[in-house]
Parts: sequence; structure tokens; C-alpha cells
Amino acid sequence: MGKKIEEIIIPKEEAVFWLDKNGCWHNEQGKFQHKKIIDFFHAAIRKDAKGYYLSQNHGNYREKVYFCCEDGALFVFDVVKEKDIILVLNTKRQIKLKPRKLYVKDDSLYMRLGKDFIKFTERALMRISELLQYQNHQYYIKVGERKYKIPEL
Repeated sequence: MGKKIEEIIIPKEEAVFWLDKNGCWHNEQGKFQHKKIIDFFHAAIRKDAKGYYLSQNHGNYREKVYFCCEDGALFVFDVVKEKDIILVLNTKRQIKLKPRKLYVKDDSLYMRLGKDFIKFTERALMRISELLQYQNHQYYIKVGERKYKIPEL
């Protein structure tokens, strides 16, 4: 039977990095600049009952660091328009756009994903801008031949 790896838990109050409302990583020195580190952090995002965290194995122990988010931990970083509209998240996960799960809050577009939510970045909004409409104080998205109302919270 394998040896159990010790887990070191860092609560979010002690984390030295955080995710801002635009999906950018920061620490005390400012916004992260190195793409490889940024991509590594995004790809390592996980969630459990206590919240979002990053984890990394260090030989005989695993470090699990919960982190603070200004708005959320999941972001749409890109949009691929094929037969379906595919959302590429900051975690590299790809999911299908679900128009009925969209909503607007504080001038930002979000999509519900189970109990979680995903926020669209400015870049992702530009990629789907031709699908979005605003008429009579109401947001809509047109996907194929269907037009869906996007509620505002």
C-alpha cells in the first residue's frame, strides 16, 4: 500500500496571491506578468467544499492554497464558433454556451455553471459581440435562428 502524502493547507487569508475581477493574478508586487506562471495558476484551479484553491505536489507533501477572488475564479477567456459556440475557460476547460444560463450583473456578462458562475472577459465579449443585442433596456443573444433574453440581476 502506498504512503499517504501529507497535505499542507494554506487558508485564503494567508495566501500571497489573488485573482482580480478581470481574471488576472496578483501578489504584493502587482499583476503577474509571466505567461507560463499565469497559465499554470489558471490550469491548477480546483474547487472543494471550502472554496477555490491551487495545489502542487512537492515530493513527500502536497500544498493546497485557497485564494481570494474579487468576483469569481472562472472566466471565459476565448470563444470558438463552430457548429456550437464553445467557451474556453481560464482553466483550459471547454464548455458549450448555454444561452438560457446567461445573465448580466453590474454591466458584466456571466453564465451559470451548476452552483458556480463564469464571467466573460472583455476579450470574450468582443468575440461574441455580433451575437449580443440591446433593445428597449433589455439584453439579448442571438444564437442561430433563436433570440434569448438575458436577464439582469
